[in-house]
Amino acid sequence: MEGNFSEADRLASQVLLTNPNTPEGLLIRGVVAGCEGRYVDAEILLKQAAKLERNSKDIFFNLAKSLSEQDKDDEAIEWHRKAIALDERHQSSWLNYGRSLYKLGLLDKAMIAFDHCLKLNPNFAEAYVNKANCLQERNLSKEALNLSEKAICLNPQLFEAWNSKGVSLSKLGYFDEAVKNFNEALSLFPNYADAWSNLGNVLGSLSKFEEALKALDRSVNLRPNYAEAWNNRGLVIQALGAYQQALDSFDRAIKLKFNYPEAWRNRAIPLNSLRLYDEAIFSYKRALELNPHLDFCLGDLMHTQMKICDWSDFETRIDALKKGITEGQKVSSPFAILGLFDSPELQKNSAEIYVEERLKKTGQLGEILKKSAKEKIRVGYFSMDFREHPVSYLIADLIELHNRNKFEIYGFSFGANTRDSLRQRLEKSFDKFFDVRDQSEIDIARLSRQLEVDIAIDLGGHTQDSRPRIFIEQAAPIQIGFLGYPGTFGSACMDYFVGDRVAVTERNLQYFSEKIIFLPNSFQVNPSYRKIADVVRTKESYGLPKDSFVFCCFNNPWKITPQVFKSWMEILRRVPNSVLWLTQNNSGIEKNLRDFAADNGIESARLIFTQRVKDISDHYRRYLAADLFLDTYPFGAHTTASDALWAGLPVLTLQGQSFAARVASSLLTNINIPELITCSKEEYCLLAIELALNPAKLALIRAKLARNRSCTPLFNVELYVRQLESAYQVAYDRYCSGLKPEHMYILGSD
Repeated sequence: MEGNFSEADRLASQVLLTNPNTPEGLLIRGVVAGCEGRYVDAEILLKQAAKLERNSKDIFFNLAKSLSEQDKDDEAIEWHRKAIALDERHQSSWLNYGRSLYKLGLLDKAMIAFDHCLKLNPNFAEAYVNKANCLQERNLSKEALNLSEKAICLNPQLFEAWNSKGVSLSKLGYFDEAVKNFNEALSLFPNYADAWSNLGNVLGSLSKFEEALKALDRSVNLRPNYAEAWNNRGLVIQALGAYQQALDSFDRAIKLKFNYPEAWRNRAIPLNSLRLYDEAIFSYKRALELNPHLDFCLGDLMHTQMKICDWSDFETRIDALKKGITEGQKVSSPFAILGLFDSPELQKNSAEIYVEERLKKTGQLGEILKKSAKEKIRVGYFSMDFREHPVSYLIADLIELHNRNKFEIYGFSFGANTRDSLRQRLEKSFDKFFDVRDQSEIDIARLSRQLEVDIAIDLGGHTQDSRPRIFIEQAAPIQIGFLGYPGTFGSACMDYFVGDRVAVTERNLQYFSEKIIFLPNSFQVNPSYRKIADVVRTKESYGLPKDSFVFCCFNNPWKITPQVFKSWMEILRRVPNSVLWLTQNNSGIEKNLRDFAADNGIESARLIFTQRVKDISDHYRRYLAADLFLDTYPFGAHTTASDALWAGLPVLTLQGQSFAARVASSLLTNINIPELITCSKEEYCLLAIELALNPAKLALIRAKLARNRSCTPLFNVELYVRQLESAYQVAYDRYCSGLKPEHMYILGSD
């Protein structure tokens, strides 16, 4: 073939030497250049030919094709139309016209063009493939799959059809089948950059990141200006933890295709990981400028802004999120809104929208076959956080104290192996521990079934790096959401959610897709012992004024809303010689909060910031230097509140409606200090001021807290384990009896 191209080009060049204005010679050289991938040369030659011959369908057709190959589809469309005007029955012109319309996002017009192709030739396999691509853009993957399969029946050698079928299968969650189809396309055309890119994408979905990267490298080597492949490559490298390299790939995609909203959005992911929040915010904003309806982007933007307490346009964006979720739009991931709305209804709606869009069940594993009751119930805990992480600090005692006469306890870890002391402790604590980070979610669910896990415990929900599809595909006959995510999963795949009567009110049962396990005390397991560093530290050693009253909040800064911070400023204004002690992990937080304080008439020096400490015992020691912990709202303190109470620091909370806004209330109720629970901003402020100005009253509360730590249920982990195991037993017995899950009220015991 290369010899034929070379010979044709040589002959055409000879003709042009004799007569440079011969359209036929220019056409031949242009076609050869296009076939060899020299599209710029082809464009120059064919435009010259078009000036000389204004009524040549072949010149117009090939010129349009060369322009489209360079992503100049706006210009290509005009030449497609000219070619069609000269021959309305030329099906390839209609096909390429539709392709350009598709690339420009004009799906309705593209569909009309492909339908016209099929009207001219009902057996035109390429038209079915391209129509399938349009359906993919509309998330009609099943319909697209049917068209791709029809194209394959008509022409089994059509590599584009195998690729299109693979895309449909991938979007439907059939990742292994998708891989087979991409490989079939590549066996027919080994240099097919699109199929290499799609193969890399789906291998990434299977957590086969090294293989995925090789496929994507092959794609960009074949087609260096393939923006979509560079974007996919960035996602895979991000998953491998090489954030700067991922950023480089996204930047390359944007350089090639500046108006590429998905690449702008994805670029913000490694920027977040690198804590370059200002740049991440810029990327999200740019993505939304290009596509105001880009899936889940608005919520990601707001969550990133909250990380540095950037509250610009806060109310406007809050209104947009609320409106979008209410109307069923894909405006935010579920986790991002927990800290923005105290609305169980909005939180459930957001979770349901997300699950419906991103986590449709494939059914590849079929239904779990029911088995007879066993002597020991096999419980699997699934997490990305089996390391030094708040969730693992809370559950370490629980895993060790489970009754091995009644339960077998398995751990499934899909997070990084940090090899820290807590990770090592947990690996030893489980009866069996499985590092499954390199396995796909479907493979993890399959493994759980093969191991005959009876109860699967999801410790992640919709938090970052969680693997929710494990539970969509049903890892076990009984599935329970527990501890790590303070809200509903939003899918019937989860049977139960562990709560208590304070954290979940009867009125809020309707806002959970799960049935609630009401533990008799706090839903949150709390270690019975925390080591506090032995080194004695004064207020001054932490940078705190010696004789000041220290309000503190060591919650994540993204939990601080402008309304909460305004309340804190009012408290500082009313309490002379008081300071507010906060954590920060980037300079943006400090600057923004100091500016906000100044705007509210508070000297910025009254805000004192501290960094996170590596040694958890040093973190506990810091609480001894504070006088009163001020909780955030609507996403309050969870593990942080437990830490403060253990250290003897009173926690003042504002109780809301949603689960995330009631956790501290649950903890305070179960250590029998309900007087620190308030129900309005006004009451919250007034009580904070009163406690600061009334040392005797605060001292009584601190003394009560010290007494209650050992005689109330909150830190009685042995009691907690027995009660949680009772819930597991009831859930298992109901299942074995053929009964559906129902709300469960576990009785207290001594």
